[in-house]
Amino acid sequence: MPDDVPALDLLALLPEPWREALTPHLDPARTAALADFVAGEYATATVFPPLADLFSAYRLCGPAETRVLILGQDPYHKAGQAHGLSFSVRDGVAVPPSLRNVFKELGEDLGVPKPRSGNLDGWAAQGVLLLNSVLTVRQATPGSHANRGWEEFTDATIRALDGLDQRVVFLLWGGYARKKAALVTNPRHVVLEAGHPSPMNPRGFLGSRPFSAANKALADAGLPTVDWERSAG
Repeated sequence: MPDDVPALDLLALLPEPWREALTPHLDPARTAALADFVAGEYATATVFPPLADLFSAYRLCGPAETRVLILGQDPYHKAGQAHGLSFSVRDGVAVPPSLRNVFKELGEDLGVPKPRSGNLDGWAAQGVLLLNSVLTVRQATPGSHANRGWEEFTDATIRALDGLDQRVVFLLWGGYARKKAALVTNPRHVVLEAGHPSPMNPRGFLGSRPFSAANKALADAGLPTVDWERSAG
């Protein structure tokens, strides 16, 4: 990292409960190297989401409140889309194709009317952790921040959730996310796998009924279900 780039302490930016939960699963040297890389990218390139939104998923949904995890790959790479929650976009932003399919499946699964907004804050507020495996990306360059350390950071998040005493339902969509099933070893949790909702993947997601299945898994454990109709906060 250039000398004139301000240092970035990723753990200090996390809410305290997540900092405590993740620290035992992180290598300090790898986390420091990731922080240096991310600081340099924000200082020298256009990076999404904005730094203020980097840990939005963690701020909106603490570890003790997490009931469902929906794992994406990396943030949207076009201006104005990414705001720190996987698959979500801010109010007023056109709903991206993958999220359109998520909403289509939601309607077919639970009869939920098509949401007017792609903002999923309302899911996060109910304990749905909307996590990307890689938390930053350069503008117009998908995958540009892969293999720089974010994967270890977000794997630590999954391991921390795996250690919880109450059930968490892991919704893993697509080949990349499904590889993370190996991190879930606690038998009290439930992993629901499906294809990716991208329109380029015509099979495997539509018809998978993940929302009703997640709610059944929560109810079976005596936990409140998610009101999936309440997407926007």
